[in-house]
Amino acid sequence: MDKFVIRGGNPLLGTIRVSGAKNAALPAMAAALLTDEPVILENIPQVRDIETTRKLLSAMGAEVELGYGRAQHRTTISCRQIASPEASYELVKTMRASTLVLGPLVARCGRARVSLPGGCAIGARPIDLHIRGLERLGATINQEHGYVEAVARRLKGAEIRFDKVTVTGTEDLLMAASLAEGETLMSNCAREPEVVDLADLLNKMGARIEGAGTPTIRIQGVERLHGAKHRIIPDRIEAATFLIAAVLTSGDLNVSGCEPGHLGALLEQLSSMGVKTARSQESVRVIGDSPLRAADVVTEEYPGFPTDVQAQYMALATQVQGTSTITENIFENRFMHAQELGRMGANIKIEGSRAIVRGKSPLSGAAVLASDLRASASLVLAALVADGETIIDRVYHIDRGYERIEEKLRAVGAQIRRIGEILPKKATAPAV
Repeated sequence: MDKFVIRGGNPLLGTIRVSGAKNAALPAMAAALLTDEPVILENIPQVRDIETTRKLLSAMGAEVELGYGRAQHRTTISCRQIASPEASYELVKTMRASTLVLGPLVARCGRARVSLPGGCAIGARPIDLHIRGLERLGATINQEHGYVEAVARRLKGAEIRFDKVTVTGTEDLLMAASLAEGETLMSNCAREPEVVDLADLLNKMGARIEGAGTPTIRIQGVERLHGAKHRIIPDRIEAATFLIAAVLTSGDLNVSGCEPGHLGALLEQLSSMGVKTARSQESVRVIGDSPLRAADVVTEEYPGFPTDVQAQYMALATQVQGTSTITENIFENRFMHAQELGRMGANIKIEGSRAIVRGKSPLSGAAVLASDLRASASLVLAALVADGETIIDRVYHIDRGYERIEEKLRAVGAQIRRIGEILPKKATAPAV
């Protein structure tokens, strides 16, 4: 397994470009299952979860071409025939978003067999909301041997109210309802930009969807969908990570290729701390030379402060004057990075769903372990300002959602490099 070796102390200076949103690309790839015509997606990030999805779709019989570099991060997905509407445990176990194929498979094929998910260990993310929604649309669901099996001759439009806001549940049922007979009205829906991006793609494919980005979405089912070409939105979580990195290192960094309108909650939070920013249509510049003050934060569904930025914000809170309280309202087990930050000298106390961070703690380099995707990002940020050398193990977590993060950071002044694990040499028998 690869590791990052980081020496802190350098401000981040220059321009860093954001990749396409992994959390928008994954449902868009799943949406290709809804048609027998090619779906072309641009601005696809080169991350591990995209490759996992490629393997998942290919195992079902899809033809998936992934191109990077001169191909401008583009993929063409052709699902002329779905040989096997099944998502096996071996592929699903590494990525919870694999459940996004459940709705499209039932809608297109009339049946699906999808393994219960795996992925980051940040708390329960059950798919019961997906299942109840599909049952409302007329599917018969069985769970056995770790798989969800769904069958429906054709889904029927229905009214669906989510008990709690769910991004993947909204996306999964949005895709399923696009091919259902009649009208579906979904309420208490997720409002994330990634949901809107998926609806935009589906409408390009011939779906009839209104209200994406609001709590209520109305879908008029159609007989079939066709191919389309679509550009994935910028990754707002990657942009947020780089903005916080600039503040932490007292840098002067322009984060380009982003959508500032998707970063409202973070930019408001940084402003309340005394951070100076300048926005243009597709970039945000941070000038991190102002004295900062502590500010509490509460994670909420969009447009609130995103849970996927909580760990990075915690790293920042260790370096501002005063005490910050961070309340995690989305996942119940998302403070595992606090212990590793403590190994670097951070003063963090966990009280249930709250983390109390006492600021201006001098951080020192240490050997730390990444526990999930965003936790690994927080350790990278802390290492950028720590005294000495930090070695971060299990960086495959960060590779799931950040494209060549070490190269991007190095280009703006960070001392970071990737090393492969050096295995001990096998002992050889003495010559006789």
